[in-house]
Amino acid sequence: MSRVFITGSADGLGLLAARQLAGEGHRLTLHARREERADQIRKALPEADVVVGDVSTLDAMRSVAEQVDALGPHDAVIHNVAVGYQEPRRIETADGLAHVFAVNVLAPYVLTALITPPARLVYLSSGMHQSGRPDLDDPQWVDRRWNGSRAYSESKFYDLMLSRAVARRWPDVRANAVDPGWVPTRMGGRGAPDDLRLGADTQAWLAVTDAPATGAYFYHREPHSALPSTAESEDALVDYCATLSGIPLP
Repeated sequence: MSRVFITGSADGLGLLAARQLAGEGHRLTLHARREERADQIRKALPEADVVVGDVSTLDAMRSVAEQVDALGPHDAVIHNVAVGYQEPRRIETADGLAHVFAVNVLAPYVLTALITPPARLVYLSSGMHQSGRPDLDDPQWVDRRWNGSRAYSESKFYDLMLSRAVARRWPDVRANAVDPGWVPTRMGGRGAPDDLRLGADTQAWLAVTDAPATGAYFYHREPHSALPSTAESEDALVDYCATLSGIPLP
């Protein structure tokens, strides 16, 4: 039996992965943005522990990490939390960051850096990462004209790059990224063509599997093609996140 922490698990893919893991007998720590959402989790999975915090802010990222570590060591963390590609304008967080970048990229980075390293890390990417780019030319969309779809795509490529960087730096941790497919969640929309159950399955599987892969990209439990990135660009992303947050990656 493993203990697994899943970010952004009040609904959607995070909650589905939690249900799957709970059905397999694993212990869960789940995460909600605010207390009302936490109550929804407690009703759905009363046996799970729940941590609360809006990880669009650095203070909340730190708080969530502290809450998780206070519960004891975890065997795996699934970085599922994300906002989608439909924001019509650049939204700035309390820390002066683009909302999409803060939630989708900086939160996984900060939680990775602060939570006691587990045996397995899973980062939710997307097939839309194929429209991303590995450089850090205006990742906060200060100088560019806002494009929500491109901002999301870039964030999902950054998640993939982060998983690769962690896999290189922490050889004792299996760190992988996942494309859940275009599934009919609130983010994906009702018309999404992929299987919702399979969309949650791969991250749940990676959180508890003994498969030796690390630094890989999976779709439906199989290695999948992804945009390449260099160690230099991955390290540049890590350094950028460390500078933004003031938190180095150990």
